[in-house]
Amino acid sequence: MANKTFKPGYDELTACRRSSRSLYWAVGLFSVFVNLLMLTGPLYMMQVYDRVLGSGSEATLVALSLLILFLYGMMGLLDYVRGRVLARIGARFQAALDKRVFDAAVRRSAVAQDPVAQTATADLEAIQRLMSSPVLGAGFDLPWTPLFLAGIALFHPWLGLLALGGGAVLVAVALLNQIFSRAPLQQAAVSGHRANLSSEEIRGEAEMIQSMGMRGAAFLRWQKLRNAALKDTLTANDTGGGFTTLTKTLRLFLQSAMLGLGAYLALNGEVSPGAMIAGSVLMGRALAPIELGLGQWAMVQRAIKGWHSLAELLTKVPAEAERMALPQPEARLEVQALAVVPPGDSRAQLRNVTFRVEPGQAIGVIGPSGSGKSTLAKALTGAWRPAAGTIRLDGAALDQYDPDVLGRHFGYLPQRVQLFEGTIAQNIARLAEEPDAEKVVAAAKKAAAHEMIVNLPEGYDTRVSAGGGRLSGGQMQRVALARALYDTPVIVILDEPNSNLDNEGSIALNQAIKALKAAGQSVLIMAHRPAAIQECEMLLVIDKGVQTAFGPKDKVLQEMVANHQSIRKNAGTGGVQ
Repeated sequence: MANKTFKPGYDELTACRRSSRSLYWAVGLFSVFVNLLMLTGPLYMMQVYDRVLGSGSEATLVALSLLILFLYGMMGLLDYVRGRVLARIGARFQAALDKRVFDAAVRRSAVAQDPVAQTATADLEAIQRLMSSPVLGAGFDLPWTPLFLAGIALFHPWLGLLALGGGAVLVAVALLNQIFSRAPLQQAAVSGHRANLSSEEIRGEAEMIQSMGMRGAAFLRWQKLRNAALKDTLTANDTGGGFTTLTKTLRLFLQSAMLGLGAYLALNGEVSPGAMIAGSVLMGRALAPIELGLGQWAMVQRAIKGWHSLAELLTKVPAEAERMALPQPEARLEVQALAVVPPGDSRAQLRNVTFRVEPGQAIGVIGPSGSGKSTLAKALTGAWRPAAGTIRLDGAALDQYDPDVLGRHFGYLPQRVQLFEGTIAQNIARLAEEPDAEKVVAAAKKAAAHEMIVNLPEGYDTRVSAGGGRLSGGQMQRVALARALYDTPVIVILDEPNSNLDNEGSIALNQAIKALKAAGQSVLIMAHRPAAIQECEMLLVIDKGVQTAFGPKDKVLQEMVANHQSIRKNAGTGGVQ
């Protein structure tokens, strides 16, 4: 049963599925003719046993055989076309939701480590595979099962009762399979996901693991998760495989039982030999959709789980409404009474922060580790939403800008530098497939990274991995700084920008900040090291998430020194009585 809490997500998925309504009707129409043509085999056998063998007419046999060849050819063609239509239903569904699901997964992952976001694309692919598979075709064939069973009853009521009883048993097996295999399959999926995450984590930090002698411990950690996933997978396979085998065995038994009962009735002259054979074949055809569904039940369950997970994700992350485009903003940033609660936390890491940044101004944000500097950076870039207060860029609240547009107005160098698989040029150009060479080089020069890059064997076309590959920490820092400066953002936010830079790099950074100010851009620098705030005119001090000072740099530093000396003096005289 669908969770009513996530109804908007279910409605969105259903609406997307309904967009292929005409294709579903086409599949249904093809299924009608395919299932009607499925009667070709039983009718052919009836005619051969009852007419051809009785009359000994070879001409009748040839005519019937030519007719059956044509009808089977038509059935095969229609079934092939039906499969192609089903494949396009799945492809259309995935194509329609790819951007929406990817966007929702990225937005959700930015604020919380949610499993439904981590598996979103895999969930969508699972639904697409089910829609494109013969299992969905079997679903269209399933309504014909009662008709085929009723057709068997026309031969003789006893045959009909046997078919009805056998069909009821197989339906009961299918329901029991759903009940008993749901939990093992879900557990196997969860365990497999955990093992994959651990493997990716270890691969991402392979250099550190190797250098610190952690390979054995890392393997044991991964192996534990892997073994748990294998155990859960075996349990799920055993459960599902048992029901699949039972279904296959029952179907074969019912076909044989139908043949045996038909033979008994034929011996007593109650049915013809042809009806005996036709009833057995028709029984197999009637039960085929049920057997196919049970045989692919793991795929069905995975798609069902994906449907529910996507509904939850799409409900948690509604589609963003289109925003009216705003003009290019001035480098003016206003923050009023800002409070920020990190995702997954219940208390604010930043409270009552108020300041203003004017064009061409550089502000240093200082404070102890854990004081909230990085939290402020994430809030200013729009990654984390304020719990209270406002952030305005040139008078407009940040949520008035489209996220991609806002991202182009901000240049952001996070504390933890992360590059992406691709060339250095693509990384600087913010993953553009065809980077603007002029803008890339200009950004690299501003970051004093141009000479470093051209000295590499392949220059700007040098490929790097997510971890930087052949680049050092300082080189990665410069590339990331160039990315922050790409395409002339109006606000540049640098979180510990010189943490991996040498003295030459720090000098180049200060020159870049000076150039940004001269161009009318604003800069905010979160820093520990005094060298990083050398070009700052204003200073914002944060301590334990609270703004303690804001004003001209020299004045704030003087007040901090005076306060420090006063504290030391009081501490020194406090023990003398």
